[in-house]
Amino acid sequence: MVQAPSLFLIFEAQRAFPGTNDAKRVMQAAESAGSVTAKIMFGQRLVNILRSSPVVTGGLPRTFTSSAIHTRRPPALADITPAGVTSFNAKQQAFRERVAEINNKKKKEASSQNNVTEVSATVDGEDKPKGKLSSLIYGTKEGREMDREIEHSFSQVLARGKYVHSIVFHEVQPDKVDEYVETVGKWYPRTASMPENKVHLVGSWRTEVGDTDTFVHIWEYQRYNGYHESLNTIHHHPDYPAFDKKLRSLIKSKKTSLMQEFSFWPTTAPRQLGGLFELRSYTLHPGNLLEWETHWRRGLKARREVMEGVGAWFVQIGELNTVHHLWQFADLEERKIRREQSWSVEGWGDTVHKTVPLIQTMKSRILIPMPWSPVA
Repeated sequence: MVQAPSLFLIFEAQRAFPGTNDAKRVMQAAESAGSVTAKIMFGQRLVNILRSSPVVTGGLPRTFTSSAIHTRRPPALADITPAGVTSFNAKQQAFRERVAEINNKKKKEASSQNNVTEVSATVDGEDKPKGKLSSLIYGTKEGREMDREIEHSFSQVLARGKYVHSIVFHEVQPDKVDEYVETVGKWYPRTASMPENKVHLVGSWRTEVGDTDTFVHIWEYQRYNGYHESLNTIHHHPDYPAFDKKLRSLIKSKKTSLMQEFSFWPTTAPRQLGGLFELRSYTLHPGNLLEWETHWRRGLKARREVMEGVGAWFVQIGELNTVHHLWQFADLEERKIRREQSWSVEGWGDTVHKTVPLIQTMKSRILIPMPWSPVA
């Protein structure tokens, strides 16, 4: 099976040639580091995007891309071996260091901008009248600071609406799995690579434990307007009817929900760490979503110390009161170890104690990423 290059290789290549516009040199550097399919998977388009895309909360640019990769059989849990733990941990560490580096850079830039703003406000304030009337018109210093904090809080809440994600479940006929992988493996990367579609493929996975022969796909859109525009463009593509007809002959059922990410847990940028994934789905009692978010905001901080999160979303249209959490592990043994370690982290036990009563049902699926999945 051809393996996709890691983002770490691309970042290292760019670091070796800072400021250059020569994409070929960047890709050659990535290839020399061991990524033989870098040109195929990323190419000129991704290099340009990595230089120009804005950085969002969570660190890395949210640039998702994928390429059609042909394989004789679908990836399976049997491909995972204990020998991969060291490699997974090294890639995880490199990814986290890169995220921290970008976040620190963002903080410094924001701090510099705030200093300029404060100096400007001080200069402007010297010309303003002082006294009770001044406080009434312009507000007190404490009041203005409170206004800024409130505005900042609302910005954090509204950030949840920046993206709309769809999660799609395809239950495939057992004897059609290989044909399904070939068909979707050609069309999905092609769809995601068309700029006019305004959609990113976060990832594609096959369920190995749970609803076997079920494939999970997560797409990212620019709000609901982007969702409508993307669907319209894709469905009017001349090749779509043939794909749709073929897909219908391969699957037994299809289920789609529209969801948004929690503001405290942005969806990860593309990465190639290896290993397996766990999708944990919770159906909450109606009216408990806000409380769930409050407790998990603290709980995630504890879990991040020992586990690698991919994203967390709550369904807005479809299976209401449903929350999906996606995690990544080197293998099942590492999953067991990491989950046990969580209990030694302060705050995690309290999160479990307070969130369990909010749950009606819960489900766990072990997933294996498909060859074209940007998050793998």
